[in-house]
Amino acid sequence: MARVLVVDDTDNIRELIVMNLTLEGFEVVTAVDGMDALEKVVDADPDVITLDVVMPRLDGFKTVERLRADPRTRNIPIAMVSASAQADDVRRGEATGVDAYVTKPFDPDELVRVVRSLVDAGPRALEE
Repeated sequence: MARVLVVDDTDNIRELIVMNLTLEGFEVVTAVDGMDALEKVVDADPDVITLDVVMPRLDGFKTVERLRADPRTRNIPIAMVSASAQADDVRRGEATGVDAYVTKPFDPDELVRVVRSLVDAGPRALEE
C-alpha cells in the first residue's frame, strides 16, 4: 500500500484529500503546514507528498526547497495542490522540484490520478 503525506493548513481541504486517497487504497499521514511536514516526513517515509503553497510557518515552496536539499527526502515525488496557480507559481514550483501541480478547487478523481501516477513512476531520479 502506497503512503501519502498530505500537507495542508485548511482542515476541510486536508480531510477531503485524506478521504479521497483513503477510499482509493492509499495509506495517509497528515501535516498541518510545512514545518509539521518536515518534522514528520522521515518517520512517515511517504511514497508521495501532496503540498499546499500558502501555509503558516513555512510555505509550500520553502518546504519543497528543504525537502529537495535533504538526501533522505530529495527523491520523494511532490504534487503541489494549491489555489495559487498563476503561471509564475507553476514555474516556481517546477524550479524548486515539484513533480505535479493540481489547482484548487480540484477534481478528487484528478488528484487521485496524479498521486497514483507519481507512485507508479517511483522516486525521482537523482539530478546531479
